[in-house]
Amino acid sequence: MVNSSSGNAAPERRERQRADASHASALGVANLNPFGDLHTLQHLSARLARSLRGVFEPMLRQAVRSWAEPLTVERFADYLSERPQTLTAWLPMRLSPAEGQALLVLDGRFTFELLDLYFGGAGDAPHPMPTEFSAAAEATVARIGTMIAEPLSAAWEPVSRLSFAPGHVETNAAMLADIDGEDAMVVTRFGIAAGNAKPVFIDIVYPVAALKPLAPELTAKVHGRTAQPEPKWRNGLTRAAMNVTFPVRSVLAEPRMSLGRLMELKEGDVIPIGFGPHVPIMVGRRRLGTGIVGTQNGRAAIAIHTLERLDEEEPK
Repeated sequence: MVNSSSGNAAPERRERQRADASHASALGVANLNPFGDLHTLQHLSARLARSLRGVFEPMLRQAVRSWAEPLTVERFADYLSERPQTLTAWLPMRLSPAEGQALLVLDGRFTFELLDLYFGGAGDAPHPMPTEFSAAAEATVARIGTMIAEPLSAAWEPVSRLSFAPGHVETNAAMLADIDGEDAMVVTRFGIAAGNAKPVFIDIVYPVAALKPLAPELTAKVHGRTAQPEPKWRNGLTRAAMNVTFPVRSVLAEPRMSLGRLMELKEGDVIPIGFGPHVPIMVGRRRLGTGIVGTQNGRAAIAIHTLERLDEEEPK
């Protein structure tokens, strides 16, 4: 599982023996990649990787690292042949207003670990692994797709205002509609790891045909900058942005009680709780840092112990 120790010193990057994303044209061979070096899409993947921490940290109940792997372009049949022959969730993500769909690809074991955590477990997967997903596991995949859709749209915003909507999860890639083995696909891969634990990987796969309407934006080396805004307007916008409020919260403890004990509770009963010296401080779904619980001016307060950079990009 992502929150368990790997027990080895293997590199985090998953080995992929593939051709580079920039394919050279050859006589009689179709060019899979019409977008050149795909620098823009790699930059969008890096933006999304930073946002994935806000998606998976609440589900895993701990801080994680996330990064984008170098992307590749290949036939869908080749992509399938190199994936492990284990239970996999294939979730179509419908693109709008563009035509077509992307694919969110999740490892089955990771899905069951997240499901176990959701119901209060330690993040254990079944052994042996089942050959198909339960209804609860499919609902977990759909929930992940819904949570990723918003940061995915935000990552694409510098190029195009796309929205993504999850469809019906499949366990057999052959059941995916409108995708053929010969179709060229852009494969973006993201690593997620907690501490020194072995990382897990999720893929977002885009059909080249669905991205062709965005070719001018994807092949642009540098997006043009607009003229400098008028200083008074810019200062007013800055002041307005600085006054935007965000919910700041901290979870001191999450005690567990049996159903029988809950049914016996009455007014005046005491529920004991315990927590360590440092508690997490959250802004929305992002981790701001950690703090120490205390009092100030007669009111409960949290003294900030450490702060995390929300805009810091994961090292390559």
